[in-house]
Amino acid sequence: MSLVSSNSTISSRRHFLAQGAFGISTLGLASLLKEEQLLAAPDKPELEAQTYDLLPKKTDHPARAKSMISIFCGGGPSHLDLFDRKPILDEYAGKRFPGDGIKYDNAGQATSIIMPSPNTFKKCGESGMEINVEMLPHFAEIVDDVTLIRSMQLPNIRNHVAGMRAMTTGRGREGWPSLGSWLTYGLGSETQNLPAFVAITIPKNPVGSPYWDSRQLPSIYQGTVVSKNEPRIANLNPITQLKGKPQGHQLDLLKELNQIHLERHPGEHDLSARIASYELAARMQTAASEALDLSKETKSTQELYGADDPVTKEFADACILARRFVERGVRFVQIWNYGWDMHENIFEYLKRRCDASDKPCAALVTDLKNRGLLDSTVVQWGGEMGRLPVIQDRGAGKKPGRDHNTEGFSIWMAGGGIKEGHIYGATDDFGHRAVEDVMTQHDFHATLLNQFGLKHKDLHYTHNTQPVALVEPGQGNVATGILK
Repeated sequence: MSLVSSNSTISSRRHFLAQGAFGISTLGLASLLKEEQLLAAPDKPELEAQTYDLLPKKTDHPARAKSMISIFCGGGPSHLDLFDRKPILDEYAGKRFPGDGIKYDNAGQATSIIMPSPNTFKKCGESGMEINVEMLPHFAEIVDDVTLIRSMQLPNIRNHVAGMRAMTTGRGREGWPSLGSWLTYGLGSETQNLPAFVAITIPKNPVGSPYWDSRQLPSIYQGTVVSKNEPRIANLNPITQLKGKPQGHQLDLLKELNQIHLERHPGEHDLSARIASYELAARMQTAASEALDLSKETKSTQELYGADDPVTKEFADACILARRFVERGVRFVQIWNYGWDMHENIFEYLKRRCDASDKPCAALVTDLKNRGLLDSTVVQWGGEMGRLPVIQDRGAGKKPGRDHNTEGFSIWMAGGGIKEGHIYGATDDFGHRAVEDVMTQHDFHATLLNQFGLKHKDLHYTHNTQPVALVEPGQGNVATGILK
């Protein structure tokens, strides 16, 4: 990359960041530079200087959680076929839904014919939580560690992108900071060698991405993507031609050019003129590479997660990575798995998804618990919607599926001060609408912030003179019923 233009002027900061001279994640590097006070000072200092960094910050009240792993199953896992058995569906099988007001996303393929779940539900654990044991045999073994929320609801939202936005940013509209960004903005990070916020995508980014954007918040709070394929983190390492001594030589050249720039523009503290030590970048290269190295895991751990089985390996690797990140001080890890949208042949497709994910997700809770990390780590599993109790007909020769249902669906949570072996809320007799202890995305976020020692009414950021918040004013209540 040329740092000097044809008229011999040094390129702008934006050009420098866009090109990424060192091959280092600019977000992670920005954090390290801030820690060492190497970021540029503003040309016109404000009366009260604002600083943005990832150093640990004080909480509003004692925190129960220090980190979070969110397993986001985008597309809408069917609560009726996994977590929320409704015996009346067997009674009404093949008959018309007796109520009214079903809100379809795809009215053209909608029917009002009831379809029960064909699988076996059993009461599991000491809590007696009723679960589909054919689909979720491993989750059935950890029910006494989780709270199952059966009353999630996203008012006035029907589709996936809006739903995923609501669950991650608080709003169905595009353009707002994510939950992970808010947590790192409010709390900082316990590590200065790794990103504070990590998004792991399997097998690829969900529709409507990115859901890990910091938006109005400073970019230092944006999530760093870890992908399935190499390079797991983009631009983490320099290209082959720059490894070792060449990278050092390039940094020396950059330092020299920056000095020329300072002499020509005295008093201007541009970011490119403030990079004084490539050891900081090397520190992140080493820490991230070590965290991503799953060969360090024992055989027994890999077997626990199912990393030795082709069916579960992809999900297992993601869950192991999530645990490795949080035990190294990363604040928020989100695993994205978009593939749970089952408008047809739902029972076959659902079995495939559960076969691939059930064991790794249950193992994550077990592993965190065994390592003494579950008490301080919130684990959350779920999507942006459930499915309707009636058949969706995709046409001749197609096996039936279920349409979207945001009126009532299930997620589960564990750790970080969340109750164990507990069921919270309920849907109606047909599993259509949440009717007891309804939890919206606003309540969900307010509760999470509370567990991290933050008050949702006070967590905000001023952007263009306007306040921005995860939980909008007048929205959201802490769901004390799921807390210890």
